[in-house]
Amino acid sequence: MTVPAGTGMAKDILSNLRPAAGARKKPKRIGRGQGSGHGGTSTRGHKGAGSRSGSGYRSWFEGGQMPLSRRLPKRGFHSPFRVTYQVVNLSDLERLATQGKLQNGVVTPDALAKLGAIAKATALVKILGNGELKTKLDVSAHAFSGSAAKKIETAGGTVQRITSTPKE
Repeated sequence: MTVPAGTGMAKDILSNLRPAAGARKKPKRIGRGQGSGHGGTSTRGHKGAGSRSGSGYRSWFEGGQMPLSRRLPKRGFHSPFRVTYQVVNLSDLERLATQGKLQNGVVTPDALAKLGAIAKATALVKILGNGELKTKLDVSAHAFSGSAAKKIETAGGTVQRITSTPKE
């Protein structure tokens, strides 16, 4: 494309694009002689661990000062025996059943993972009683809420608890 002279469009051609003035700086060249301004100690200073090769402090190191993580008060309690479940509501199971995605009305953690109802088939699954269930389902899971088990059985389905612990 040829651009008429004096239109001011010449700078918009793709082959003429350049970074803005002052946007690109030359890198600091360390250890390239005294004339560079970064020779001698090469910006590392004199003596100490920081001047030597292989040195490096952890990002949270505070020079021997009591670290922030130890200065702050600790709050609360975190149980080392906490069990976390992936939860599925009865409303989700009913939706999957009405869409015809559950084969033969059998619900297992593997089937739920393939359908995207839970993230991992290997983690613990708990069925909660939120919603109504009209479809007869045979549900296998690691835990059930009381209302969920009751609703599944009143709909004609069965509840089976998985006792083996999954491998994560």
